Amino acid sequence: MRNKIREALLETVCGVTSRLPENRVPEVAFAGKSNVGKSSLINTLLMRKSLARTSSQPGKTQTINYYRINAGEERPDFAPDCYLVDLPGYGYASASPEVKARWGKMIERYLHTSGSLAAVFLLVDIRHKPGANDKMMCEWIRANAMEPVIIATKKDKVKKTELDRCLKVIRTELKVGSGTPLIPFSSASGEGRDEVWDLIREAAAGHGK
Repeated sequence: MRNKIREALLETVCGVTSRLPENRVPEVAFAGKSNVGKSSLINTLLMRKSLARTSSQPGKTQTINYYRINAGEERPDFAPDCYLVDLPGYGYASASPEVKARWGKMIERYLHTSGSLAAVFLLVDIRHKPGANDKMMCEWIRANAMEPVIIATKKDKVKKTELDRCLKVIRTELKVGSGTPLIPFSSASGEGRDEVWDLIREAAAGHGK
């Protein structure tokens, strides 16, 4: 199996007032609305059950979490030496305006100041149309000369006959063409794991060149 994980650990947790680390290896960030499945995706990528904390309560992640992967590992069958950065979930309807503003500032600060950011993966729920915040995030990625990578989570929740239609809706709503990667993903089955890792590897290898 390719993209093996030798080492994975939660190295840094940053709150609103925390100073962001100045990492020298590439960072790959994961953005998405609350309860879209970011923590479940990270656990699936890392083949861990609970390294990234999951919760049935939306808005649980209120920090920026840095997961260090395969430090110093050069083997071609292993996932690359990099950080997976879990950003706070946005768009939780029941959060107060103050909390929403705080989360938004944290995400914005990271995206605008990280010197090691190699790619941003935008997670959307395959069952629903992307919302206003999803569209805003996608536009930010394009505006900053980065190629967005879209992950359609919870693939196991839709019928096979509905898959193509759901993916078409996502592309239409986000206004991305066939050249933009769109990966159906299921944390339940692991489908899409290697495809996501291959794109992480590509982004990490190309960072700084």
